[in-house]
Amino acid sequence: MVDAEITRLLSSARGGDRVALDTVLATLYRELHAMARRQLHGQRGGTLDTTALVHESYFKLIGNPNAQFADRAHFFAYAATAMRSVVVDYARQRLSQKRGGDQQRVTDLPEDITGGVGLGEDMLHLDAALEKLAALDERLAKVVELRYFAGLSELQIGELLGCSERTVRRDWQKARMFLLAELQPG
Repeated sequence: MVDAEITRLLSSARGGDRVALDTVLATLYRELHAMARRQLHGQRGGTLDTTALVHESYFKLIGNPNAQFADRAHFFAYAATAMRSVVVDYARQRLSQKRGGDQQRVTDLPEDITGGVGLGEDMLHLDAALEKLAALDERLAKVVELRYFAGLSELQIGELLGCSERTVRRDWQKARMFLLAELQPG
């Protein structure tokens, strides 16, 4: 399905057409699954798998009547936010059930985005650091969310945020430095 058709369906979904939203989700399911797989890369022993993450995110997408998807990129930006929310909620629930353990705190945000952050305290630390970053600079936090959680390219992020690829690259570096400082122990 071409982007123009997806944009048309998203417009219909915005108008309350649930069938259009379901069609978009079915069409983009493989890409949503890839996003979820990136999020959960290397995670074992938990009850949250890629399919569950996609489905939980879907419920967040359809459960928010204010969600606006102007086009495919906006849809994925919103999906990234929904997935982040699901993963953070899962990490909170998991930690409330068993505190401590041998979990190590994340101290790096890799330049190469190939896998997600662990689903324990490290995800909660990253989420708290992102909240601090968003309070200081909303766009920097959005760049992290779109690049790290959605896996969008700098070009796609630039188009979505209305800025150049170079600006996105600079924002990513600034955000990454801020998050690295926040995630350092002590």
